Amino acid sequence: MPCCLAAPHALLRTLRSATRPPDAVSAVNLELVTLTEDRAVITWHTGVSSEGEVVYGTHPAHLNRTASEGRDTAHHHVELTDLEPGQTYYYQARSHGSAATPTPLHLVKGNAVGTSLYGFGSHGGPYSFTTPQPPPGRHLLSIALCNDLHLGETTAGLVTGVPLMRGISQRLGLGPYPEIMGRALVEEAHRRGARQLLAAGDISAGGAPRDLTEARHLLDGFGTHGQDYFVVRGNHDRRGRQEAQDQQGLEEGRGDTFLDAFPAHGGPGGESAYFARDLGGLRIIGLDTYEKRGNGAGSGGLSDEQLAWFRADVRAHKDQPTVVFGHHPLTVRNSPFPVTSGQRLNRRQARTILDAYAAAPGVFLHHAGHTHRNKRTVLPQARHVTLQEVGAVKEYPGGFCLLRIHTGGYALNYYKASGGPAREWSERSRRVAAGLWPQYALGRSVRDRNSVVVRDLSGITPTVTRRPALRGPA
Repeated sequence: MPCCLAAPHALLRTLRSATRPPDAVSAVNLELVTLTEDRAVITWHTGVSSEGEVVYGTHPAHLNRTASEGRDTAHHHVELTDLEPGQTYYYQARSHGSAATPTPLHLVKGNAVGTSLYGFGSHGGPYSFTTPQPPPGRHLLSIALCNDLHLGETTAGLVTGVPLMRGISQRLGLGPYPEIMGRALVEEAHRRGARQLLAAGDISAGGAPRDLTEARHLLDGFGTHGQDYFVVRGNHDRRGRQEAQDQQGLEEGRGDTFLDAFPAHGGPGGESAYFARDLGGLRIIGLDTYEKRGNGAGSGGLSDEQLAWFRADVRAHKDQPTVVFGHHPLTVRNSPFPVTSGQRLNRRQARTILDAYAAAPGVFLHHAGHTHRNKRTVLPQARHVTLQEVGAVKEYPGGFCLLRIHTGGYALNYYKASGGPAREWSERSRRVAAGLWPQYALGRSVRDRNSVVVRDLSGITPTVTRRPALRGPA
């Protein structure tokens, strides 16, 4: 580095060291992850194990309430409870005398720490958020929305031909990160009260039978496939065995490793990976958005047969409350990174699906993965449908979205996995894309990962099912 640049940086470090208490720690990457009507989840990082607390209140000069973790850690995760709906709160997160500073979202002009810009420009806040009103009516059920587990992957963020995307690997001696994050997903979804779980593709890193078998074992810890949880194919879950059979003339098996692990449930017949199911008045439609030959690249695609089935099903149940999930999103907007056609569903087919939604007032949510980011989109063609992209399970921010359905509306709330090994990997994997990954994956605003919609969902009458006990690894 030229000396003309090195000197100011060295001087700045010296000044900071001189003004910081000798036992202080560096508290960074502050994020307001989850915001509901009565709670908030706040995370930050200190690099070394230290105490962590959040002081908060309804006036910036009177932070008279405290929440802490009760133990020292480098990966801080504090939950504020018993908040009042519609109330503005001010808070500051601290570790060992140092106030935590926000994750910078300057590339997207975003806000990682609040619902207003209060506190920006200061060193450590306090920052501000306003709790939403809850969805009206009685709570009916909660569903975990997740995607991109990538069982079998060993390097996160690796993209061939993109210099910044060299990837991050797990530390030596620690378990495979997709398994750590997958188990944390199951545990956290149970803890947050999810009755069902929808996994929107890229369950494996490449469709290998052993990885899909491990994914099945892991998700079986949540409950019963086809009853408690549902899975659709992503581009990484491609038909690897089918292509090998075409080349070798083999006849054994279905020719589809994904369906070997996750047999069709509620589909239109045959060995399809798309389906529809009724859950006590709520209709669930799962789409196979990579129903084509390929190596996992290129845009998503539905067969003509699947698209015709989907349009007919939506038309036949146009007034029934419906959630659709599939791997590729219908649109990709507001990305700080270059967007290619491979990040979305085929444009013509996406337009056809949106046209079907426009004539089906019962559809209220379309959940997608693939982009590995949190992003809420509402399009003019179908304003009654929320298009929700959810961040990947397997890497930063490392979690899932909880859909809470009430008789008068619904809420979407993103939760990071809170277990210790999961927190550690999530922090390590934020270094993907030369450390720019949070600018893309977290969501540019709290609303991208937490929202409330008012609408009549009183027709849903969930059946009572026994919650399975958590199952550990074999």
